[in-house]
Amino acid sequence: MKIFELEEVQGYYNNSNPAKIKIAGIGGGGCNAVNSMIASNLQGVEFIAVNTDAQALELSLAHQRVQIGNSLTKGLGSGANPEIGKQAALEDRSLIEDALRGADMVFITAGMGGGTGTGASPVVAEIARELNILTTAVVTRPFLFEGNKRGRNAEQGIKELQKHVDSIIVIHNSRLLNITEKETTWLQALNLANDVLRQAVRGISDLILVPGLINQDFADIRTILANSGRSLMGIGNASGEHRAIDAAKMAITSPLLEETSIDGAKGVLINITGGSSLSFHEVHEAASLVRDAVHEDAEIIFGSVIDPDLDDKIVVTVIATGFEEKTRAVMPSYDKWRPSKDINTLKGSHRLLSKDTLKLEDENYLDVPTFMRKNGFTDDKSVTIENAHITPPN
Repeated sequence: MKIFELEEVQGYYNNSNPAKIKIAGIGGGGCNAVNSMIASNLQGVEFIAVNTDAQALELSLAHQRVQIGNSLTKGLGSGANPEIGKQAALEDRSLIEDALRGADMVFITAGMGGGTGTGASPVVAEIARELNILTTAVVTRPFLFEGNKRGRNAEQGIKELQKHVDSIIVIHNSRLLNITEKETTWLQALNLANDVLRQAVRGISDLILVPGLINQDFADIRTILANSGRSLMGIGNASGEHRAIDAAKMAITSPLLEETSIDGAKGVLINITGGSSLSFHEVHEAASLVRDAVHEDAEIIFGSVIDPDLDDKIVVTVIATGFEEKTRAVMPSYDKWRPSKDINTLKGSHRLLSKDTLKLEDENYLDVPTFMRKNGFTDDKSVTIENAHITPPN
C-alpha cells in the first residue's frame, strides 16, 4: 500500500541518452535478485521492489519499494498462492503504474512457482505494456525438488506472463547442478542464478546507455525486441591473439543452451566493445562472423564502444530475433575451436584448473565455458561466455 523512495539513484553511463530503464523485482525471489544487482554496482537503471511482505521490503535496496495487497495479506507474504499475488497487484494497480511511469524499457524479474512473483508479475507486465513500455521478463523456474505443484504454478505463471511481455528470459534453477561442484553452498548457487539475471539485464542496458563510437539508440533496441518472437541473447568475452573471433563465436553459441543458435535470425543487434587497441580488422572479423550466421536478408544493427578499462579484452554482445517458428535452430559444432581433451597435448597455451585455483567465489567462474570447466582446463586467451535464452510470448 506504500511507496518508499530512497534519495539517490545509480547514475546513467550516458546522461544525454533519453532512454530510461527500470528493473522491477516482484516477490521474494525478484526482490532478492534486485538486491544482488544493486550490490554488483549495475548502473544506468532504476530499481523497483514489489512485494506483499512489508518486512522483506524494508530490507530492499531498491530506489522504489512498493507494498501491494495489504488488505489481503496484512503485510505478510502471499502464502505461495499465485491468485493472492495476482489480486494483491490488482488491488494496488495504481501504485505499480506510478512506479513504472516514465520508463522506456522495463525488466521484470521474479522467481516463478510461488505466490507474489507468479501471480503479480503478469499484472505488472500488463500495466507496463499499457504504458507503451518495452517489456522483457527475466524469471526462474523452481528446482525439481520443490515439487510438482510449484512446477505447475511456475508453468502457468510463465504462460500468463508471456501474454504481456515483448520477450522473456527463462532460467532453469535445476541446471545450476551442471555448473557447480559438490562443495557449492546453497547461497553460492543462488548467487549464480542472480548473476545470470544481472548479465541478461546488463547485456541490453549497456547497448542503450554506454556511449559508443557507433551508437545504438533506444529505437534500435525496440526494433529488435518488440514482439520479437523466439529470440536469443549472448555475450562473449575474449582476450589474446584471436580475441575478436573467439568472442564473436561465444556470443552466437552457448554451451548452456546446447540446441539453439542464431542461424536463420532475421533481426540482429551487434555491439562490439574493446579497449583503445581495438582494431578495424578485429571489428570487421567479429561482425562478419555474426553476419554469416544469420539469415541472408537479416536486418543488422551495429554499434561499437571503446572502454579503456577492458585493456586486452573484447566483448561482443548479440541479440538475435525473428526465427521461423517451424524451424528449430541447431547448435553449431565446437570441434574447430574447443580445446583438446588430451591433457598431454596441452602445451604452453593452456593451463590446468583445479578446485583450488577455480572457486565459485571467483567472480569470473561463470565466464569459463561449461565444456572447459568440466574437463578441468581453460585457455590463456581467457575466453569467456555469458548467455541467456529468450523465450517468446505466445
